[in-house]
Amino acid sequence: MTSHKTAQTMKPATAAKKLGVYLQATPAEFQEGAVSRTELNALQTDPPAWLVELRRTGPHPRPVVAAKLGISIAGLARGGVTEPLTTEQIDALKDEMPEWLQKERATQAEVRKEAARIKERNAERAARSGDQQ
Repeated sequence: MTSHKTAQTMKPATAAKKLGVYLQATPAEFQEGAVSRTELNALQTDPPAWLVELRRTGPHPRPVVAAKLGISIAGLARGGVTEPLTTEQIDALKDEMPEWLQKERATQAEVRKEAARIKERNAERAARSGDQQ
């Protein structure tokens, strides 16, 4: 009995998410067909001009917008940002630095600080329990 390997494919939305781009801004041929793992790897290692341009100028999906602003996705929603933004719009927000963005950046900094503290505490506990054994 021989098994035939079929190419593993994903929906365009999944591929766009993995590439960090906004699906509706991709070319029609990308949006309409399934993307194989091989095609995804090729897009990641040698991106075509449309992908390079889309990553550079946007519009960007919420996770990318949040990362570029240094806040969480929930922070974007609290700030009233629900639509994809271009790089230009993100830069304008950074320059303007509205109060909600300042607050969300401070919140995100606290979250990162707390996560680092917990990680350090857990590492110390692991080291102590390793010493006791």
